[in-house]
Amino acid sequence: MPEKAKVYFTKEISPESLVRIYEALGKELPGKVAVKMSTGESEKSNHLRPAFIAPLVKKLNGTIVECCTAYGGNRQDVRDHWKQIENRGYREIAPVDIMDEVGEFKIPIENGFHLTDDIVGTGLKDYDSVLILSHFKGHIRGGFGGALKNISIGIASSHGKANIHSAGKTRDLKLCWTTYAPEQDAFLESMADACKAVIGYVGPENMLYINVANRLSVDCDCDGNPHEPEMGDLGIFASTDPVALDQACYDAVKNAEDPGKAALIERMDSRHAIRTVEAACEHGLGVRDYEIVSID
Repeated sequence: MPEKAKVYFTKEISPESLVRIYEALGKELPGKVAVKMSTGESEKSNHLRPAFIAPLVKKLNGTIVECCTAYGGNRQDVRDHWKQIENRGYREIAPVDIMDEVGEFKIPIENGFHLTDDIVGTGLKDYDSVLILSHFKGHIRGGFGGALKNISIGIASSHGKANIHSAGKTRDLKLCWTTYAPEQDAFLESMADACKAVIGYVGPENMLYINVANRLSVDCDCDGNPHEPEMGDLGIFASTDPVALDQACYDAVKNAEDPGKAALIERMDSRHAIRTVEAACEHGLGVRDYEIVSID
């Protein structure tokens, strides 16, 4: 592991710059490529739109992959989830796979903080490599959502999400929010556990990570009616190291000159969001020291 990871950055947020920053990573994803992203809870959500991601997904000949949620709303039931994907136009630009539509399987976790296994959609077995394409923003429970959340909560099946949210106490989609809701750090560390499982299964050499830091609401794309962003867009960040990538985005919010950053900083720090990054680093999934390489 290098002492410092490279995190590539561009202020330009466009379909063309998204392709350029992927190319700057200097690494081709092999075989059949999954592009893991959030298709959003509603049209009001701040998820990455099809027109924005289309050139990169087509360049990779990629399949957009998702999993169902563990809460109510528009994406817990697979039929409703497909309706949302159809309505938002994702199938017009690429194949789409709801990975837990036909089943799930367990990935064992050795020496996890809380989890002994991660439960993911069976569809993950169909891919040789994964691009974790994330919208960086706040999150009501995790503080922020970036690459690490997209790997863990994002790739987990509905039952896997309940497992993470309860720090391994239950797979029940209702009890995980009530009876078995854990201490905050236990939830954050469980996300790191799930990241360890997925990265170990896919292989770190077969994964790349991009965070798009725009529409920086305090609320996640899982919120169908998110709070309007109070700070301006930052840009696109990319790395071969998910720990350094999320650390760089966290730092970019903290160090921004934009006074509107206060709301997002409060959301991140009140939930102790950086603990997920710390825990992932402790699992050996990456490093927190990085250098920014501008491609502008």
